[in-house]
Amino acid sequence: MRVVFLETVKGAGKAGEIKEVSDGYARNFLLPKGLAAAASGGTVKHLQDQRSQEAQKASRIEAQAVELAAKLNATTVTLTPKVGAQGRLYGSVTNTHIAEQLQKLTGHAIDHRRVLLEDPIRSLGEYEVPVRITSDISATVKVVVRAAAG
Repeated sequence: MRVVFLETVKGAGKAGEIKEVSDGYARNFLLPKGLAAAASGGTVKHLQDQRSQEAQKASRIEAQAVELAAKLNATTVTLTPKVGAQGRLYGSVTNTHIAEQLQKLTGHAIDHRRVLLEDPIRSLGEYEVPVRITSDISATVKVVVRAAAG
């Protein structure tokens, strides 16, 4: 019997897969538990429609990520923390500070864990900080740390 797996079944098939299984296995285990459905014309068409919708959604998300990466590459973040007499910061500039500033500048919510700052910034200057947008798309943001006026 041909079935469409609705959920991943270890040793049998992955969700969305169409496979030939024994009649007893399908009737007594897969179908009653809702793990699979009989592979009729309507079920297969529904599966194909669902896959095409997922592909369209993935391409739309990737296009938005590329657009955000271009925007971030052109962005300069300027931070002005309190500075001591020798030009050293009282605290440090962390990935959270950079993410908050990026959200203000771009209007996109950026998770602080996506700002890949190896060590907190503890001195004045200009820094190049990578920001991971998706697993394969990243951008580099220029961060300028200046002394606060006054």
